[in-house]
Amino acid sequence: MSRTATVLVLVCVPVLVAQSAYAERGKHGSNGQTEQRADTGDDGTVSVTVGGVVFDRSKNGSGGSVGAVTSSTSWSPPACWYAPKYTPKELQETLEPIWEAESTGYEWDAEQREKYNAKDEEKGFNKDKTGKGYWWDSYVDKSYPPGWDECDEDPFWVDTGDAPPADIENAVTPEVLAELAYAEIRVPGTEVTLAPADATKVNLPTWAWLNGAEFKPVSVTASVEAIAIEATATAEPVSLQIKPGTPDAETYPASGVCEITDGRIGAPYEKGKADSTPPCGVKYLRSSGDGTFPLQATVTWAIHWTGTGGAGGDLPDGAFGATQDVVVQEIQAINR
Repeated sequence: MSRTATVLVLVCVPVLVAQSAYAERGKHGSNGQTEQRADTGDDGTVSVTVGGVVFDRSKNGSGGSVGAVTSSTSWSPPACWYAPKYTPKELQETLEPIWEAESTGYEWDAEQREKYNAKDEEKGFNKDKTGKGYWWDSYVDKSYPPGWDECDEDPFWVDTGDAPPADIENAVTPEVLAELAYAEIRVPGTEVTLAPADATKVNLPTWAWLNGAEFKPVSVTASVEAIAIEATATAEPVSLQIKPGTPDAETYPASGVCEITDGRIGAPYEKGKADSTPPCGVKYLRSSGDGTFPLQATVTWAIHWTGTGGAGGDLPDGAFGATQDVVVQEIQAINR
């Protein structure tokens, strides 16, 4: 039988956008539902509610050029997860219209009515436990990455204070929240400042650095108020890797990886240091001719997390990079 679901997106104002999801597997209309709401507190705190999780972005990266880090390994944050979604009354109000419409077939509806004890007006949908727990259900990353359709459990009940069933993967815990916060981290762009600025010369050491004021730790806190858990994922810059865009070049240091020291990434060029070796930079061995070389600068961010109950640990390093065009000219000699 065909079973459909709907993704609901709510951003700042009550605007609902419906998208097809779980077309073959949604066991009821809400499976796979993702909600999004943005709020700004009186203190300027920016929080966004996505998939039953509140993300505090007030300490996230900001500015005109920011982006999401990419894991340095094959690991990726959860594509779907389970979190508290319904009170008993809310689940009843969600499911009964679907059953009445017979959109999922008589047999399926009958099974569901029995499962949730729908005929019992006092205890159906766990109404006798109102205020003592929640029905949990699945949420999906709005970008639908690989694995988004793997959370296919029916809504399940969890008493307040109890952990979700151990056999259900990606039910929110502090660690899962940390992984979801990882996906929300935004870091500054990585266009480096070069000296010489407009065009460099063949065999001339070119200094490279990043604005140290922008490259500081950033963090996102994810929380689920209904069960009083939270986790904060923090990203700290650790190194800058430079790839000149041509094999005919040398980097400083030779590895092309500039370690971050004293909160600085590289060092600004100062007058009188033209013959000095830059702590971070590049020397091109040939001209770029009528074109340019695509210099790529990538910052690696070490990411760790802390959470409710003293939990915490490391998450995979993340990287964010950008490419910029560099003009390299021949040094003009004058013959006398």
